[in-house]
Amino acid sequence: MTAIIEKNTVLEQLQRVKDPEIDTVSIIDLGMVERIDISVTTIEIEVLPTFLGCPALPIIQKEIELALLSLPGILSVMVRFVHTPPWTSDRITQKGHEGLRAFGIAPPPLFLEADGTWHIDCPYCMSTYVTIENLFGPTACRSIVYCKSCKNPFEAMKPVSTL
Repeated sequence: MTAIIEKNTVLEQLQRVKDPEIDTVSIIDLGMVERIDISVTTIEIEVLPTFLGCPALPIIQKEIELALLSLPGILSVMVRFVHTPPWTSDRITQKGHEGLRAFGIAPPPLFLEADGTWHIDCPYCMSTYVTIENLFGPTACRSIVYCKSCKNPFEAMKPVSTL
């Protein structure tokens, strides 16, 4: 009889599944994994998309399947994208924040100001002397920002909240 794979083993494998656009951050550290069910030969996983209509979802699904099918005894993997609860940027781990900065993206703030604005630090020099050049960046979840201290343009991940 085959032993059931431990949840920690599955989580370790999922740490290897990176965001296709940001290879320094895993789906675990983005807080995308909502539920994992493990049986003897099957793993079912529910994943929260960071944004509705994200074009990277088919790639993420394939990478999850490949990573988990490489585990001994696992014959099938079922990935479902769910929207309840909604993904929010506060699900990103500290390691995820560090990975975003390493990639040159300012992570979303840990809290919003009372007026709904947010504070952005340059991921290169940590300066707060920045301006948003364009609220709409290359993807729905990022904005284009310019650091007036180190003179670098960079992207900032937008805060997403359920409030």
